[in-house]
Amino acid sequence: MPELPEVETVRRGLAPSMEGAMLAELELRRNDLRFPFPAEFSRLVSGRGITSLSRRAKYLLIDLDDGMTIVSHLGMSGSFRIESGAVADTPGDFHHPRSKDEKHDHVIFHLKGANGHTRVIYNDPRRFGFMDIVRRADIASHPSFRDLGPEPTGNELSADYLAERFSGRAQPLKSALLDQKNIAGLGNIYVCEALWRSHLSPLRAAGTLVTEAGRPKEELLRLVVAIREVIADAIAAGGSSLRDHIQTDGSLGYFQHSFSVYDREAEPCRTPGCGGTVARIVQAGRSSFYCASCQS
Repeated sequence: MPELPEVETVRRGLAPSMEGAMLAELELRRNDLRFPFPAEFSRLVSGRGITSLSRRAKYLLIDLDDGMTIVSHLGMSGSFRIESGAVADTPGDFHHPRSKDEKHDHVIFHLKGANGHTRVIYNDPRRFGFMDIVRRADIASHPSFRDLGPEPTGNELSADYLAERFSGRAQPLKSALLDQKNIAGLGNIYVCEALWRSHLSPLRAAGTLVTEAGRPKEELLRLVVAIREVIADAIAAGGSSLRDHIQTDGSLGYFQHSFSVYDREAEPCRTPGCGGTVARIVQAGRSSFYCASCQS
């Protein structure tokens, strides 16, 4: 499933074509994705201006000029592509041609903007994504958002905040970090990477990073820095672009080639002087990659 950096990559790729454009028509080629589309979805949004694109956790938010917001989740295989009549330039060693199989083109945004007519097409072979519409002022109370913790890139995420959440918890650190109530949008890949950077085992109890007085230990301070850095690096690199996910221009990101532990089972640890080997274990049905020699 695309993680936060992938969704942020999509947002940045779509923004130049969508922000400031008029959504002349929303074409729905089926009645549902993972869930049914909202009643009268196309009528409610067609003819509205798109004021901005933003992101919350792994959700793409398309703000309209009447105060409503289209909420989009990419699911397992959802992606967007932009067609404006011009030939797309997709330079780079990681170019991956986008499927042109129209049977998976389920939603089409017909846009009118300064550069003429543009189509933004949502393609989703597995149909695990979904779209909804909600009043922007009600986003915080929407079922998809009301229980989310702070963004891993925002100022609200701090060692003090995590110390309060982790204090007294025997839950494995990996599971605590994946809990969206603790941190919004942090997924399996980047949790593995952040734990490796901070030299912490995914098996360690979350509460051991907090003092008896409820204060963050140095290790928790280190973890917060690692989370921020790994997400920032992934966004800068264009997202990991694993399997189905590709950028809106059709090119792959390249951060997957820089993973230090994720998907590197039995390979040497990249910590200088460590000499250990990356291991793979399963926690709550998900693969955890870590080095037992330098992560404790």
